[in-house]
This record gives sequence, C-alpha cells and structure tokens, in this order.
Amino acid sequence: MCGIVGYIGQKQAINILTRGLKHLEYRGYDSVGVAVLDNGKVTSYKTKGKVDMLIDQVNKENIYGTIGIGHTRWATHGVPSDKNAHPHSDNAERFFVVHNGIIENYVELKNMLKEKGHVFTSETDTEVVPHLIDDFFDKDLETTILNIIKKIKGSYAMAIVDKTNPDKIIVVRKDSPLIIGLGKEENYVASDIPALLEYTKNMYILEDGEIAVITQSDVKVLDINGKAIDKEVFTANWDAEQIGKNGYEDYMIKEIFEQPQAIRQTLGSYLKGDEVSLPFIISKEELDKIDSITIIACGTASYAGRVGEYLLEKLTRIPVKVEVGSEYRYKDPIIDDKKLIIILSQSGETADTIAGMREAIKRGAKVIGVTNVKGSTVSRELEYVIHTLAGPEVSVASTKAFTTQLLSLYLIGLYIGKERDQIDAEKYKQSIDTLRILPEKISGILNNKKAVEEVASKLSKYENMFYIGRNSDFPICLEGSHKLKEISYIHAEAYEAGELKHGALALVTEDVPVICLSTIEHVFDKMVSNITEVQARKAIIINIRHENIPSIDNVDSEIIIPAIDDLFTPILAIIPLQLLAYYTAKFRGCDIDQPRNLAKSVTVE
Repeated sequence: MCGIVGYIGQKQAINILTRGLKHLEYRGYDSVGVAVLDNGKVTSYKTKGKVDMLIDQVNKENIYGTIGIGHTRWATHGVPSDKNAHPHSDNAERFFVVHNGIIENYVELKNMLKEKGHVFTSETDTEVVPHLIDDFFDKDLETTILNIIKKIKGSYAMAIVDKTNPDKIIVVRKDSPLIIGLGKEENYVASDIPALLEYTKNMYILEDGEIAVITQSDVKVLDINGKAIDKEVFTANWDAEQIGKNGYEDYMIKEIFEQPQAIRQTLGSYLKGDEVSLPFIISKEELDKIDSITIIACGTASYAGRVGEYLLEKLTRIPVKVEVGSEYRYKDPIIDDKKLIIILSQSGETADTIAGMREAIKRGAKVIGVTNVKGSTVSRELEYVIHTLAGPEVSVASTKAFTTQLLSLYLIGLYIGKERDQIDAEKYKQSIDTLRILPEKISGILNNKKAVEEVASKLSKYENMFYIGRNSDFPICLEGSHKLKEISYIHAEAYEAGELKHGALALVTEDVPVICLSTIEHVFDKMVSNITEVQARKAIIINIRHENIPSIDNVDSEIIIPAIDDLFTPILAIIPLQLLAYYTAKFRGCDIDQPRNLAKSVTVE
C-alpha cells in the first residue's frame, strides 16, 4: 500500500498525477513514483522520499503524455528504496503496475517465473504482477488480467498500463479500496476520494472482484468472469476546499480545532428535537434479544471503543467488550443472532476491522457500522450505518474522527437504552441537553491552548512518560499516550491508576513525567491516593481535572477543563491530550501530519 492515482484524457498526465499524489500524502508513505505513456514510450520516475522530491525530478524534464499512473508506497515487502518504489514493470518494460495490498503467494509465483527466465529487480511482492502479465499475455490485456488475478492470493487494488496500447488503464480491486473519477472526455483513478475532488465529485466505487477498463471517453466495469456490470454513480459529499489547511500550520491542529463543528454537524443529523434519530430503526423486540455488545476496531478507534464499553454498559445495561480487529476473527469468536456488533473505522476501509465485520455478518449478528466516509466498504456493506460528519481527516494522527466516534457511541447508547427502558425520561432529556453543549465546552478548552502549550514545552525534553486514570479516564489515557507516541516519538504508557503498584511503579522516577487524569468525580479520592504514590517517587506530575474537582497539592502543573456529567467527561478530557501531543511534537521538530512508519488508512492485514 498506500496511494494510487491514474489519469487518461486530453491534459498532460504528469501534472494531474503529482497533484493527486500530493493529496494522498496524508495516508503516510516512504517512496513515490509515476509512469507516463506517450506514443509507445514510457517515462517512469521512482524515488525514496517525498512527493516533492519526485516533482523536483520531473520538473527538470519535459514529460509529455495524456495517460499515466502514480503511487505512494508504504513499505511492506522490502525496505523503502528507489528500486522498491512503484510502478513496477516486466523485463521488457512494457507493462507497468501500481499496487496497494499484499500478494500472499508472491514467493511461489516469483519462483515459478524465475524458472521461466524472468529477472526481478526489487524485493517487493508487487513485481510479480507485471511479470505474470508478460508471461500469460494472450494479446488482450483485459482477458490476461482476468486470468492472472485468479492465480493471485491476497489483497490488491491495482492500476495497469501497456505501453503498446496507450489508450486504456485497467484497474482491479480485492480488499483494498479503488475509485474511478468520471470526467468529460477524461477519467481518473485513485485509492481515496481526496485525490479526485479537485477534478470531479462523480465516481464509481469498485467492489471486490471487479475490474474496470478505463479509456478517455468510457469506463467499462466487469465482474471477475468478464461479465459487464451496470455501476451506480456515487457523488462525493466533500468539497476540495476541505482538503486544505485553511491557514493552519498543520492538518492535525486544524482538525483539532474543527471538532466543535464536527460534533455540531453530527448532532444536527442525528438529533431531532429532543430525540435521538438514527438513520435506521431496530425494533424493541430485536433490541430486547441482545445479550451482549462487541465493539470491533483498531488503533485510535479501539480506544474510542474502550470508552464505549463504559458508557454503553451504563446506558443500556448490556455487557460490552472491545475486540481489536487484527485478533478478533482468529480467536473463533462466539457470535450469534443475540449479539450486537459495532464496527468503528474512520476510513471504513480498515482491513482487519472489515474482516471482523464480515465474520459477524456471516454468523448472523446484528451489526452497526460507524464510519466517516460515505461510499466506503463499511458504508456499502452494512444495513445499519452511522456516518460521522467530521469532514475529511488528513493528518495520520486521528482527532476529530475519535471524538465523533465517541459521539456516535453516545447516540447508540441512548437509542438502545431508551428502547429497552433502561433510561428514564428525565435522564434521557438531560443527556440530550448535555450533548448539545459539547461544542461550546470543547471550544472553551481550545481557547485555553496556551496553558497546554506551556506544559508541552517542559515535557518535550523527556523520552518516557506515563498516563494514569481511573474508570473512563483510563481509555482516554490510552488514546492520549497513543497520540504522543505517534507524532512525538516519545515512549509513553497508559495504566489504570490503581495498577501502577503492581509493577509499573518500578519505572517511575524524577525523569519520567506522569500525566494524571482526574476528571471522574466518583473515583476522585482513589485517584488522589494514586497520585500521592507517584509523588513519593519524585515524578513530575501534570494533573488534568475539571473545574468542580479540587486541586491536588504539590503537582507541577494543572490543566483545567469545564465541568460536565461524568458520563460525558471523556469527550472533553481527550482535547487537552490531543493538544499536548501536538505541541510536544512541535517543540521536538517532528513531522506532525506524516509521522514515520505510519499510514492513515491501514488496508492490509
């Protein structure tokens, strides 16, 4: 993986390819390349590093051609290098391929091709594809690709061009997203919507097993057997302007400050008057059958799920557990029609989460999806879907997707709790009123960012930190430490505050700052005891509390957030931790939006 672009039309392809690759930088990558066709000639440039390095290269040349493909690579097979960057070609440099995904049987295919005399120049799994095309070529690229994909095991989104037939791009998809942008006498290819918004909002979203033959004036979509498919046009609901930084220094800080609006927009869609109005109806009879809830997610979304475990059990009185997507389907989970599964995925394309989702569907569970991307796999494959209206999230480190996922879990909890008669009318009304004031409360925290920035300037010189909290503060600590690790490269660990003395306290010294969350009133006294234990080891203490909770003596710094009901505190408590991670990384001179080794949308296992 990571990003694919393609163009065929009347304009110079190189300009569209490089702009599209720039729009896909947020996905995270380590190398980049393009191939442009012109009158039987292919000009290909590949380099380890950033898109700007490629642009510097191609600007030194006059590259002509109105058809081309490009790629940003996040290394899976082979180190980041020029030779491992995409596109890859066969030995005759006739067929060029860009690929997202993993070809699981590439060693077997590679050995077979080597025995036939094919010579490989990279360490990648992808390089077997152009060699397969060359080896099995039957004088028709379309039928050849239909034949070779039956030999490939794994996941892929691929775009393929043939320099001797420079009038088409062929694309194919299995388990990795691929989109075709529709223009007038020109068409586009991309792995994600933002790469296309500058040119078109009308798109075909390929399903698994579909192949498309794209020319300047036409797009023909086929199934895996070569039968034509009548595709429905998808119209994107994002604007190109939303992809820009709008005056902010980094996408992450922009997206942190967009959270009040993201929450306001999501609430506007799912609150009607004083009622939660989800875009689907599940009957009371169906809800009364549910004996447990499982949340499946990865990374930041899994920490939203961990908060959801607390709030959903409180609101619905149904047992809740959280499963990491990459492990879930390999443990032979107990799933039946009495289980409610909630899928959390910002992109709606997270491979491990989708695998768990499909397993749950297959076994008869009721499944609700929460995603930020309309038209994504989660959005298309589920009957019950909540779309968070956060707008495009560009920074690899997720912020507004996290808070809108939390908001969606509150809405689901209130909906189920009311239908199951677990919430009285007064508590339900109070909860709705609290949701409505969240944007204002978050804005208040953001307006106090200077206090967080001052703390971050002190913390930026340390290499290890602990985060501690109790109750629903603990999963917020998990997410806060996750953010710090992602973008500042500081080693950070989160612990339930009461668990420190069961081992981790051995690592607490005066050189290890401890971030303490003290925002849950009914466990505050216990939290004071845990902070005192840490103080006895002379650690630097940063305490985050809300305004109605007393100050704790002798802490080094305090960050204060607005008071709110304990149930809703997590959605406020994460904001200063997002800011703390951002400013700490900023003081350390880190690449905020594209942290090393990470990708935005993880579409491989």
